[in-house]
Amino acid sequence: MYRFLLTPRWWGINVFVLLAIPFCIFMGSWQLSRFESRVQDHRTQTEQAEAGAKEAPRPLEQLLPVDKKTSGMRATVTGRYGKQLLVPDRELDGRQGFYVLTMLRTDSGKALPVVRGWLPGNADTAKAPAAPSGEVTVTGALQASESPGANGVGAGGGLPTGQAAAISAASLVNLVPYDVYDAWVTLDKADAGMRAVPATAPAGSGLDLKAFQNLGYTGEWFVFAGFTVFMWFRLLRREAEYARDAELGLMPETAAGTDSGAAASGTGGSAEGPTGGAPVERATSEAPAEGPTGEVPAEEPLAEGAVSGESGGESRARATKA
Repeated sequence: MYRFLLTPRWWGINVFVLLAIPFCIFMGSWQLSRFESRVQDHRTQTEQAEAGAKEAPRPLEQLLPVDKKTSGMRATVTGRYGKQLLVPDRELDGRQGFYVLTMLRTDSGKALPVVRGWLPGNADTAKAPAAPSGEVTVTGALQASESPGANGVGAGGGLPTGQAAAISAASLVNLVPYDVYDAWVTLDKADAGMRAVPATAPAGSGLDLKAFQNLGYTGEWFVFAGFTVFMWFRLLRREAEYARDAELGLMPETAAGTDSGAAASGTGGSAEGPTGGAPVERATSEAPAEGPTGEVPAEEPLAEGAVSGESGGESRARATKA
């Protein structure tokens, strides 16, 4: 009954199923590993931020370049404050406000962006306190450059002079007349009248939308694998039932309907001759039969009663009177 599995059609189906199932399982496992990796990165960054707040600060040069291991660690650097910028549309504890960003020029000639604090409301230079003058030593959490358009960071189009959308070297180098470190620092203690900005995990290391997309893709690939197995068993069952019916001599309804239609068309149409030519004309009983001499016999006269429409009883009564 299962000989159909050896046909070329079923060879193709079986090969496809044997390749599709492992592929779906592999892709689902890979997406799951990506999700687990992001969860682990989030856990590591959280633990590192807590540990970094307790560790002694280290010189900035020892922590560069910023990566997932050094992000959030406390850094210390000495220099003089220079140009000040405002970073609008920044939220803190559910309130909208702006960062006060001041460039700290170091002895190396480069400037380090330092977020001195956060203020509520719209970005306004009149609200931002002036930076301390002279040489200062700052201490804060080291952060990687932001990417415009990611994690709520604006793209920076159409901002007024003196404002920046993202804290990154690529953006700030066009706003200040000196080189900029590819990193920034948020102070442990904000300057006068401002609130300190907490350190954040670097992009791609948290439980963001991409992490949950990986989890969703994991479920999709496993569903595809299960659906492939389900469809293979369904096709196998249908083919086996058809083969069993064929062995028992049971014709499917479609085949029976075709045979009945053919028979009906053969009997409903005109009858053909034995050779398939024109139909044979049938003699009708209405045609008059010729006599022995080829003449048509004369018609017998009808009974008087039959012609007049009288009944048999009335005809016999009239004959008796006569």
